Amino acid sequence: MSREDAIRRVREEVASLHGELIRYGLVVWTGGNVSGRVPGEDLFVIKPSGVSYDELTPESMILCDLDGAVVPGSEGSERSPSSDTAAHAYVYRHMPEVGGVVHTHSTYATAWAARGEAIPCHITAMADEFGGEIPVGPFAIIGDDSIGRGIVDTLSGHRSRAVLMQNHGPFTIGRDARDAVKAAVMCEDVARTMHLARQGGATIPIEQAHLDSLFDRYQNVYGQPAAETPAQEAQQ
Repeated sequence: MSREDAIRRVREEVASLHGELIRYGLVVWTGGNVSGRVPGEDLFVIKPSGVSYDELTPESMILCDLDGAVVPGSEGSERSPSSDTAAHAYVYRHMPEVGGVVHTHSTYATAWAARGEAIPCHITAMADEFGGEIPVGPFAIIGDDSIGRGIVDTLSGHRSRAVLMQNHGPFTIGRDARDAVKAAVMCEDVARTMHLARQGGATIPIEQAHLDSLFDRYQNVYGQPAAETPAQEAQQ
């Protein structure tokens, strides 16, 4: 696959995936963002800042290098990228295995972030998806790479693909943009479930051995054999 084709495919996927944030009720107005790494290139695609979700198209997505700078002359380069671009760029620079990053202000996950409290892993669905608790990252100011540093520092060596940035909201990572969106959807789902469970009293922890077994089964056995992703196809 050519460089141009790889960029086009990521533009299309990232533009489309913003609709999933709306579908699952993870964003309001113009908040939130999805980005995707361009396979085989030191580039990623991210949404423009402050643009209505109804107006997002593949052509309006913004192509950036891994320093977060807009690539001159590329489609959409006349617009400003998301205010979280520096954070996404920092993650891509320091976590080469990450192919997608998502940020939302989804209600229940953000409520846990406002308390600065990790979401405990007391349900099997959370063990499957995250392998343990969803941790809290440090408070950081929007606009530079401080948020990205907090994401990387918190998730490095951690099985969770989600982090609750204190007083801000969830960020999720994945092997590609779609995987990161799935993590964002599941993060909000377990945040809601654990919040509701706590209203009835103390919740019951899952033993570490069971967490490990559940996570391994879901990640390596559950579902159908994986088809090649666009990222894998582009590397051939």
